[in-house]
Amino acid sequence: MRDSKHAIEIDQLTKYYGNQQALQNVTLRVRRGDFFAFLGPNGAGKTTTINVLTGLSNFQGGHAKIFGYDTRREYLFARRLVGLCAQEFNFDPFLKIRDLLVFQAGYFGILPPKAARRADELLKRFNLYDKRNVKHRALSGGMKKRLLLCRALIHDPEIIILDEPTAGCDLELKFQIWDYLKQLNDEGKTVFLTTHYMEEAEKLCKTIGIINHGQIVRIGEKKSILQDKSLQDVFMEVTGLE
Repeated sequence: MRDSKHAIEIDQLTKYYGNQQALQNVTLRVRRGDFFAFLGPNGAGKTTTINVLTGLSNFQGGHAKIFGYDTRREYLFARRLVGLCAQEFNFDPFLKIRDLLVFQAGYFGILPPKAARRADELLKRFNLYDKRNVKHRALSGGMKKRLLLCRALIHDPEIIILDEPTAGCDLELKFQIWDYLKQLNDEGKTVFLTTHYMEEAEKLCKTIGIINHGQIVRIGEKKSILQDKSLQDVFMEVTGLE
């Protein structure tokens, strides 16, 4: 991994879907080891930004880097450093969950014996080990959320990118996920979390970035952002409370 003080560097990022501009000259930095909350309403550009960072979506202008690696020219190096926890339960329906994790590790060059050990460690950590030999359809919604985290962590990435990981969760599961994420950050992982919940950003993050209509509204240290009275109307809009 390159010696970069930034886990994420995005400069003048522009993205169109047809004639609709989804990202308008987005520029942001996320420091190595930071817990960054990316705040905005549905359709603001949060998921599109994630898709660009992880190579799931092309873009028309600007550039993006993960720990100094260009996400286009050096995709393989950049992608190995990212663990992605998406919103959807997009698991292989034919694999048992332990096998699913071992298979996922193979994408990152991890051989089966090591992948199996890593899978067992994660399943125990997230209280899923007893379910290791069932398919994901047999899991509850909360268990599936935890399995998404296991899959994101199977290759021991340097940065965890999570797209609204607590959307639709009950309070107990939400608090469990918060505890997991805090622990990962305490262990030195960089966490990039998209959310439109102010409470989530306030409880977890060190830095807040706000995006709306594909444009960066503000980025700063959590305390200064939350105490800025000029942003109250923005908070209402980006959290859908206007």
